[in-house]
Amino acid sequence: MVAKRAKFLGWGYEGEGLTPDEQEMVLTRYAERFGVDGFERIAAPTPDMVDLHGPRIGVPAKLKAFCSTDDFDRLTHTYGKSFPDYVRIYDKNFANAPDIVAFAKSENDVTDVLDWATGANVAVIPFGGGSTVVGGIEPAVGGGFAGTLTLDLTGLNQILEIDKTSRAARMQGGIRCPDIEAGLRPHGLTMRHFPQSFDLATLGGMIATRSGGHFATLYTHIDDFVESTRMLTPAGAMESRRLPGSGAGPSPDRLAIGSEGALGIITEAWMRLQDRPTHRRSTAINFNDFSRAVEAVRQLTQSGLFPSNVRLLDRMEALLNGAGDGSHDVVVLGFESADHPVDAWMERGLAICRELGGSYDEAASKAEDSNTSGAAGAWRAAFIKMPHFRDALISAAVISDTFETAITWDKFHSFHENVTAATEQAIEDVTGAKGIVTCRFTHAYPDGAAPYYTFQGLGKHGGLSEQWHEIKRRAADAVIDNGGTITHHHAVGRDHMPWYERQRPAVFGLALQGAKDKLDPAGILNPGVIVPLA
Repeated sequence: MVAKRAKFLGWGYEGEGLTPDEQEMVLTRYAERFGVDGFERIAAPTPDMVDLHGPRIGVPAKLKAFCSTDDFDRLTHTYGKSFPDYVRIYDKNFANAPDIVAFAKSENDVTDVLDWATGANVAVIPFGGGSTVVGGIEPAVGGGFAGTLTLDLTGLNQILEIDKTSRAARMQGGIRCPDIEAGLRPHGLTMRHFPQSFDLATLGGMIATRSGGHFATLYTHIDDFVESTRMLTPAGAMESRRLPGSGAGPSPDRLAIGSEGALGIITEAWMRLQDRPTHRRSTAINFNDFSRAVEAVRQLTQSGLFPSNVRLLDRMEALLNGAGDGSHDVVVLGFESADHPVDAWMERGLAICRELGGSYDEAASKAEDSNTSGAAGAWRAAFIKMPHFRDALISAAVISDTFETAITWDKFHSFHENVTAATEQAIEDVTGAKGIVTCRFTHAYPDGAAPYYTFQGLGKHGGLSEQWHEIKRRAADAVIDNGGTITHHHAVGRDHMPWYERQRPAVFGLALQGAKDKLDPAGILNPGVIVPLA
């Protein structure tokens, strides 16, 4: 089978994406949204248009068998999938392209890279699915290194062991989500962690960035599925004992989870699994009042029902994604189980919503596996398609991006009002016209929710990067100033570092620096991420 090749520009692999007709449909929809006749579009660049600097360092003999200095490999390992990443690709700006790309196939390859890079003062950037939207993989490491090497880990892609009795599997860090599910399916098992980046995401990348997945309650983060980890560092290997739980001091797994490649390379993990669900119910409930929809989600999360899906879409979010007509806010509610029918859980969930004024299609609510039809199905389809919109929108100078956070229930309404207002004002100040800010909940907890905001405005070619940065800065300031987290599941990367340093305790920053100094004495691992550049 021919391996799929990553796109130079856009989401996914070559041959995937929007058709020309779909691109026109998207741009027509956005023109109507902003009340304009159309957009001035610029053509997407191709790799041969980029004036790429030559490698500043040579590949040592010991690494030649799995390293590349090919232009295409270097170009496709420079950026992730964020709005500013795409803008710079359109601008053909690859000043930070890695000098070398190493395609590791074994732990020995990883160790050889770390040993050589430590001695040669070469920064090493771990690379999994490449789907970061926070600058987590760009080799922007300052001028203190002889060069940069991107370490592609997708060759470590095997399921090594399956323990069906304990419902767990030992897997390599470079395995992608579709291959995880394909390998577990014959055993009747699933990891059931489906981020929006599912097609690209790797296990090690999800652990390193504390990925958020399929479940909107209870099992929300990859953290919940990690049983043990193995991480290679310049100081040696760190492998935790495989246990269902432990109270033995600070957890080594918690040091690896969320470390974003700054402390080591996650090469293996034992992951908790589940039986594949056989019973499903899902429906959409309409609310005429946003605060009542929020209250419904709060009560659902505190009811002990633990729905697999409880996502709130404000009315504009629902309208823009085909899940409503703009006259009501929507709560998508779903339950699933591999053990028992979920009718009773759904009925109690619907009763909570009815008591707060929610209305729904009675027949649709009783349909088995109804998450592929109606408003719930429309939202699901739009969610899967969203990443493909970005390159078309940037070609038309439409600013369209997201940020996500989390906040406790007692603070939510003032938080939401202040963050929305700050973002709307930033768009108007930056673009000279009113923009659009919408909100949905991606995950919900008994003590709070994870609001996910989308902001859109009419930008201008040649200034998109500066416009985006100003809107992002003011939105992030509002998030931190009003008590939220700079990220709920998109990670810190380089983009969020200024606000992460404001959010975390200063003394904890010193502890992270101490861990970095011991595990990575030369400071070569993903410099500037989690721990500031020296």
